[in-house]
Amino acid sequence: MPKQTMTRKSSDNPYLHKDFHILLNHGIDYLHKNIGEEAVREYLTQFASAYYSPFKRDIKNKGLLAIKEHYERIYEIEGALFDINFSQDELIIHLQASPAVMHIKAKGHPVSELYRETVATVIKTICQDTTYDSEMLEYHEDNGAYRIRFFRRKK
Repeated sequence: MPKQTMTRKSSDNPYLHKDFHILLNHGIDYLHKNIGEEAVREYLTQFASAYYSPFKRDIKNKGLLAIKEHYERIYEIEGALFDINFSQDELIIHLQASPAVMHIKAKGHPVSELYRETVATVIKTICQDTTYDSEMLEYHEDNGAYRIRFFRRKK
């Protein structure tokens, strides 16, 4: 039988990064237990500032629309169930269950007590130095579901 060769590129596969969340979860837990809560927030702030800097530029140029498009794209990739209410001055996102939290649990890992900071701290960092602010309206520890709100800062 002749040898058959299959050629694939990483772009041929769906984008998945689920185990990143397990590692992040362990890192958060380590920082929390060994250094404290503020170390977790500092780490997430530094990470989000660097990782999301292109996204922040989009927010400065396109406003809330950039945030809406970003979350729609990410949730579609992750297969998440979500609702978005969007207006000129406000964006509310309701995630019914966090694919990251559900993956962490499915793999048998306990979810860090401060995993919610991957939402709360990150959305605050994303909005720094923009005309928008954010707040976490709800967070459910059991499945990572949340409601977050982005809104135009008052002058």
